[in-house]
Amino acid sequence: MTKRPHEIELMAESGRLLASVFGHLDRLDLVGMSTMAVNDLVDRLIVDELAARPASKGQYGYAYALNASRNHVVCHGVPSATEILQGGDIVNFDITLEKNGWLADSSKTYLVGEVAPAARRLVEITYEAMWKGIRAVRPGAQLGDIGYAIERHARRNGCSVVREYCGHGIGREMHERPQVLHWGKARTGLVLQEGMVFTIEPMLNAGGREVRTEEDGWTVVTRDAQLSAQFEHTVAVTRNGVRVLTLRPDEQPPH
Repeated sequence: MTKRPHEIELMAESGRLLASVFGHLDRLDLVGMSTMAVNDLVDRLIVDELAARPASKGQYGYAYALNASRNHVVCHGVPSATEILQGGDIVNFDITLEKNGWLADSSKTYLVGEVAPAARRLVEITYEAMWKGIRAVRPGAQLGDIGYAIERHARRNGCSVVREYCGHGIGREMHERPQVLHWGKARTGLVLQEGMVFTIEPMLNAGGREVRTEEDGWTVVTRDAQLSAQFEHTVAVTRNGVRVLTLRPDEQPPH
């Protein structure tokens, strides 16, 4: 379950490359783009420019380089040439990258054009909640501390936390132990140790936490059709705290 220092450095290189992909997306005008066009751009960037592999492609039979989850889609949205991003949308792009046999996983929810204040606030709260969870990571802390910090922030701000999906260990495989829940009780669960690497990736809903999967077998949506947002980073437990392996160069974590 724990990684050796040189293995974490290899994962950090994958994380740095993945962060650069999001840096590229940050510079796009998404209005009028199809989610398939974004997928194809990311696929080419990872393969041709970064000499890496889009690791979700082929995983569990999935055919694409990313998930594109728009508005009331919680996660696992499938890119489509007919799904055109419009001003006012929010959309999460979830990307996994493999370099030298080691994986990094990250996602970001984007505001497309001019977005309503309530949608903007949901995205802000979700980003803050992820960082609340990240800041709970240190040797001797417990997994429940992460979930407690995330859920407390969500509830204080009137949002609900999706429970059907969670963070996960990652390394040579996309999904390893442990499972990292985004709700829970403080001072419960697995004790964190230096060298553990896992994702923290809360999905927060503006309405109820209930979700359903659409007929394509992939796309997960909110049952009440209200908005959902998600952010994700891959983190490593260090001797003194936490290292975010997928941190973007211009990223300014909230206080």
